[in-house]
Amino acid sequence: MIRRLAIFAAVVAALWAANALLTGDLVSGVMISPYVLQVITLAGINIILAVSLNLINGFTGQFSIGHAGFMAIGAYTSAFLSVSFGTALERAFVFLPVGPRRGAVLLLVLAGGAIAAAIAGFLVGVPSLRLRGDYLAIVTLGFGEIIRVFILNIDAVGGARGFGGIPKYSNFGWVYFFAIATVVVVSRIVNSSFGRTLLAVREDEIAAEAMGVHTTRSKVISFVISSAMAGVAGGLFAHYLMYIHTNSFTFLKSIEIIIMIVLGGMGSITGSVVGAVLYIVLTEGLRTFEQYRMVTFSLLLILIMIFRPQGLMGHRELFGRKRREARQPSAPSIEA
Repeated sequence: MIRRLAIFAAVVAALWAANALLTGDLVSGVMISPYVLQVITLAGINIILAVSLNLINGFTGQFSIGHAGFMAIGAYTSAFLSVSFGTALERAFVFLPVGPRRGAVLLLVLAGGAIAAAIAGFLVGVPSLRLRGDYLAIVTLGFGEIIRVFILNIDAVGGARGFGGIPKYSNFGWVYFFAIATVVVVSRIVNSSFGRTLLAVREDEIAAEAMGVHTTRSKVISFVISSAMAGVAGGLFAHYLMYIHTNSFTFLKSIEIIIMIVLGGMGSITGSVVGAVLYIVLTEGLRTFEQYRMVTFSLLLILIMIFRPQGLMGHRELFGRKRREARQPSAPSIEA
């Protein structure tokens, strides 16, 4: 327990130091450009989205294409909470210094966004995950568009004008704190007995059900967890850019997240991280040739489907393999 607390404190301190160094608060004159800092920070949000979507698409074997809808719910809910109650919440934590006070408010509004996204995931998942095949993809696609159109008609969150005036609570440190937390949580889930249940559902749902696995409950739980993580990513996105619009959460955003996990490897947490980083590097690298960017991505996907259909990492992980192998009993040796 003490060792885990020490590791947690070391990670938080490292993220705080990295954020202070990148913004020039720690060492004056060494800050990187705001553009590069924004790209690195958005890469962290992409990691949260890709890893969380891989939990349902890669490890549970379902196909959701409405992740942007859950991200939008988290973004707008947390933004509305901070704009409406942020000042009052900061007064409640007035005994804390400015940094921890704003961090406490961020945690509260992110929790609100995650809960709202999880409830939406539950309401969508319960009826649709009882079905097999492509029904979930169709339902989540429709859900994402319904959410976007619904938000467009709510004046309290800006409607078609977009939602501005959001406090800048999020930064590099907070984004990568939640990116690391997402990777750790999903890794713990996948390597648990519940994770083996999800893998059984992915490999053969009928056989898993015949062995006594409650497949619908397992799929709904993983879907709700994945939705809540997307809500957190949306909240971080809103409080980093300080302005959100429904155009940021269209069907194309969901496709971008799917491209990330297909590039990296469906069923690999490391692959999700690699895919998220590679996607934003390619996006920014090809900004000069913006008219050819989608063509380039299409060609890249075709090449990957031909030469490496399982993605760059497949089902492999960079970390944790030795530990899992150590748990497995060794095969009995055959002596002559």
